Amino acid sequence: MPVVSANGIELCYDEVGDKDAPAVILIMGLGTQMTAWSEPFCRALADEGFRVVRFDNRDVGLSTKIEGAPPVAIGAALASVMAGKPVDAPYRLEDMAADTVGLLDGLGLRRAHLVGASMGGMIAQIVAADHPDRVLSLTSIMSSSGAPDLPPARPEAIAALLAPRPDTFDREQAIAIGMKVYRVIGSPGYPTSDEDLHARIGAAVDRSYYPAGVGRQFLAVLANGSRVALLKRITVPTLVIHGEDDPLVPVEAGRDTARHVAGAALKLVPGMGHDLAAGLTPILVPAIAAHCKAADAPV
Repeated sequence: MPVVSANGIELCYDEVGDKDAPAVILIMGLGTQMTAWSEPFCRALADEGFRVVRFDNRDVGLSTKIEGAPPVAIGAALASVMAGKPVDAPYRLEDMAADTVGLLDGLGLRRAHLVGASMGGMIAQIVAADHPDRVLSLTSIMSSSGAPDLPPARPEAIAALLAPRPDTFDREQAIAIGMKVYRVIGSPGYPTSDEDLHARIGAAVDRSYYPAGVGRQFLAVLANGSRVALLKRITVPTLVIHGEDDPLVPVEAGRDTARHVAGAALKLVPGMGHDLAAGLTPILVPAIAAHCKAADAPV
C-alpha cells in the first residue's frame, strides 16, 4: 500500500474515487486500522462524487509505530484523570491532528472534508478548530467533547476495551478478544454474523497486530481532556452522528458535541452502537455525502 511522509512519520493510506473530486479524509478511532472503513463504505461514498482517502493513524496498522516510548501505565493515567492531574503521554491528539494535516500536504490537498469516528472524531475536531483553512466540512461520528460531566461508558464496555492482551501472539486468541469487544460495543440494531465478524477481525489481525499502540493512543485521548472550548472555535459546516445505543461513548456525548459547535447538525441513529456495521452504510453514507455536498455548494 502507498505511504506518505507526514509530520515526521510515515502514514499508510489508500484511496478510491476521482482524484479531481472533492476529497473526503476518513480518520479512524482508537487502536483501529483504516480497514474498519470498509471497502463497500468507501466505494459508496466515492460513488457520491468524492475522492475518498482512508489511512492508518500512527501506532496502528501499517503506519509508523512510536517504539521506544515508556511503558504505558493505564491505571496511573486513569488515576491522574480522576484527580484532575495532567496525563503524561508519549504524544497527544494534537500530534495526530498534525499527522492528518501532513497527510493533506503529502497528497497535495489544499482542503478536504474530514470524517472521524470515535477518537478519529476528536482528531478531526482539533484539525477543524486549529486549521479551518484546510477543512471544507467536519463530520464527527460516535465521538465526544470530552467534557468531564458527561455520562461514562458502561462498565462492561470499558472492561472489554481495557482487558489485558496476552504477551505472546496467538492468532485465534487475538480474534476471540476482538470479537468479544465487538459483541459488547457493537450495534444491536445492525448485528454482524459470527462468520463475518471472525473473517473481518481475522483480516485485521493478519494485517497488523500491535497492542502497544492502542495503549499509547489511549493515553493521548486521556491527556487531551475537554475540547468544549475548542469546539466553540469551529466555524466549518459540522455534522454530528451518534448511535442511540452506544455503550462506550453514550449518546449524550454526541448531543453535547453538537451543542458546542455553532450551527452543527445532529443525526441520532437508533440501534447504532460503537461500530460501523455493514448495515449502517446505507444510513451513514447518504448523510455524510449530503453534508459534504452542501458544504461544497456555492453560497
